[in-house]
Amino acid sequence: MADIVDTAVSAGSFTTLVAAVQAAGLVDTLKGAGPFTVFAPTDEAFAKLPEGTVEALLKDIPKLTKILTYHVVSGKVMAADVVNLTSAKTVEGSEVKIDASNGVKINDSTVTTADVAADNGVIHIIDSVLLPA
Repeated sequence: MADIVDTAVSAGSFTTLVAAVQAAGLVDTLKGAGPFTVFAPTDEAFAKLPEGTVEALLKDIPKLTKILTYHVVSGKVMAADVVNLTSAKTVEGSEVKIDASNGVKINDSTVTTADVAADNGVIHIIDSVLLPA
């Protein structure tokens, strides 16, 4: 198996996320021992943001880092565990809401694919970018 970063790279649908992780200097962290749970927005999810947002974030590393770490939870939280939770504390420090009443939603984002295994955690693919309050 591969770590979270290599798993995202090989999937091919996370080029924006991987570029953002690289720009924020988080590659080594996400290649670390973990385990981590990453709610990973696809390229289509980033494309839903207002035009120019991604480019602006790539120039504002502190804000970019805050947003990226808001997508990461310490520990390996599989889909079977998520259904028993109503929130999870992110690495950024604040919490995401979890609603498993009809599929799984993280805040207002839907998990489209759960439990993508990596050797240092798990990735849950989401359809929109999570923005901390």
